[in-house]
Amino acid sequence: MNSLGIIANPASGKDIRRLVSHATVVDNNEKINIVKRIILGAQGYGVEKIFIMPDTFLIGYKVIEDLTVSGELKIPVSILDMKVEGNLNDTTNGAKIMEEEGVNCIVVLGGDGTNRAAAKAIVKTPLISVSTGTNNVYPEMLEGTVVGMTAAAITAKSCDLGVTCRKDKRIEIFLEDELIDIALVDCVISKQTFIGSKAIWDMGDIVEVIVSRAHPASIGFSTLIGVNMIIKEDDDFGAAMKMNTGEAKSIAPVAAGTLKEIFHHMPKKIELNEEYIFNPDYRGSIALDGEREIIFKAGDKFKFKITRNGPFRVNIKRTLEEAQKNGFFKY
Repeated sequence: MNSLGIIANPASGKDIRRLVSHATVVDNNEKINIVKRIILGAQGYGVEKIFIMPDTFLIGYKVIEDLTVSGELKIPVSILDMKVEGNLNDTTNGAKIMEEEGVNCIVVLGGDGTNRAAAKAIVKTPLISVSTGTNNVYPEMLEGTVVGMTAAAITAKSCDLGVTCRKDKRIEIFLEDELIDIALVDCVISKQTFIGSKAIWDMGDIVEVIVSRAHPASIGFSTLIGVNMIIKEDDDFGAAMKMNTGEAKSIAPVAAGTLKEIFHHMPKKIELNEEYIFNPDYRGSIALDGEREIIFKAGDKFKFKITRNGPFRVNIKRTLEEAQKNGFFKY
């Protein structure tokens, strides 16, 4: 049976960075509407079953109720049977269950952090990432109907996944040679010694930035490197850059409508699978895709690696072009 998994994070787009910038936020009612459009697009092109991650805002239940009342829902839609913690563990657990269920594609609605949480559990399932705000690098702003159509084309195997999908990069973080976490876009090392609100927003605390991709057209911490060095998704390298020291000076868009003047060394290229060593002599924290997750102390021994072990990510336009070429849209 062709099936699709949908993860919609109700907490995405509500961190402190949006309180101190001018970022666009998609509220939870609009997330409900997006999920409806994904389901209708997918169902219209042959998806036979859909699984939705449960959440604290009850997005999945409201979607099912609305589409049932309107008479538009024609296929079974199930809410995963799992404990809801109200944090990113829900996304990781939901993605893991969906892959175990054998869904043909997983759609994630959320920011860089939400997609990172899903990527920690997804090994082989094609991923479609849908952005729900402007402070995002990894996911794309996509129309839900088109997302549903694309997911249907993937589930129907109407195109060659080797052509329409790409194995993404990720940053792997090792402590004492043990893999402890990952990031999809950036790791930010700072002198902030507690996790608190998760998001980093004081630029003066940043010591170093490590990225898998960087471009001046992005918004966020990867752009600190992006205004100095472009690293594309297909490039087999990343980079690291020391901050608040050195003689170089740049202006970077660190949040929507927020430009910051930064002092830094020039970026250092990190080749794919190369070890980048970080042995601090101070206390601080490491933010992964914008959220502080790791507290460290002097004497800890970290290694960072940029690999191609990231998600198997769907290219929307390429998928639909291949589907059209192969007659997917014909009756």
